[in-house]
Amino acid sequence: MNFRLLKDKILSKLMLVFTLASVSLLLVIGIGLYYKSVPIIQRLGWTELITTSVWKPLKGLFGFFPFIMGTLWVTAIAIIIALPLCLLTALYIVEYAPARIKRILTPFVNLLSGIPPVIFGVWGVLFIIPLIQANIAPHFVEFSTGYSVLAGGIVLAVMIFPLIVSIISEVLRTIPQELKDASLALGATKWETIKKVILRKALPGIVAATVLAISRAFGETIAVLMVCGNNAVVPHSVFDTGYPLPALIANNYGEMLSIPSYDSALMFAALLLFIIILLFNIISRVILARLERRLAA
Repeated sequence: MNFRLLKDKILSKLMLVFTLASVSLLLVIGIGLYYKSVPIIQRLGWTELITTSVWKPLKGLFGFFPFIMGTLWVTAIAIIIALPLCLLTALYIVEYAPARIKRILTPFVNLLSGIPPVIFGVWGVLFIIPLIQANIAPHFVEFSTGYSVLAGGIVLAVMIFPLIVSIISEVLRTIPQELKDASLALGATKWETIKKVILRKALPGIVAATVLAISRAFGETIAVLMVCGNNAVVPHSVFDTGYPLPALIANNYGEMLSIPSYDSALMFAALLLFIIILLFNIISRVILARLERRLAA
């Protein structure tokens, strides 16, 4: 009996060690990126690096504001496009689809998550960019090449689609059938039950799914790199080109490191992306906790 208790205690301590090691990895990554970014931070300072828009590495000018805005533009467009479609798809699969249709739809949705990002990039170049250039942009602007933050947002929306659908579907399946039956017994229609009961109960899970999708969207590289235009200017409309931070790192790391401070500048770009994702997740968790408390009250 004592041996069993000792074994249980050892295993619990071992799991604690592995858990702390996993959490500390986040700290190690942050410290490593900061250490490699110190030369450019000491030379130019945080304010100048973040708020200026001039990107001329040969002259020692590294303004990251266009890249920050390009990242935010592409991610915001992707979530605006993907979230309503994913929510309606998950609701149909869980609440409306017959069992036969459900067995067909679910594997196809999951199959999207297994497609390599470069395939999405090629699809964006061959189909999305000509569609924007010839059919969408002429109604709003005089000229657009199609390479834009809109193209990046559309491609990214398709890439995060299976993740959001899968998580929201699982959340919807956890809602007790008794709640739905009670609403229907009181005379509510199916759609009224979904709006007033199911979505309200599932709201924290939907928020959590959105947070995970945005975190992934921030870091997508290859597909976004292929369709955004990669021009270091601040986008002012969805038809302008953009240059997200991941694309900047992927495009330049290893090629132009002979330029003074360039290596440190790219590490600073990675540090910025790390900080943006970390802050977003912290703020989202605070909002999610408040939302859960309000729904429970």
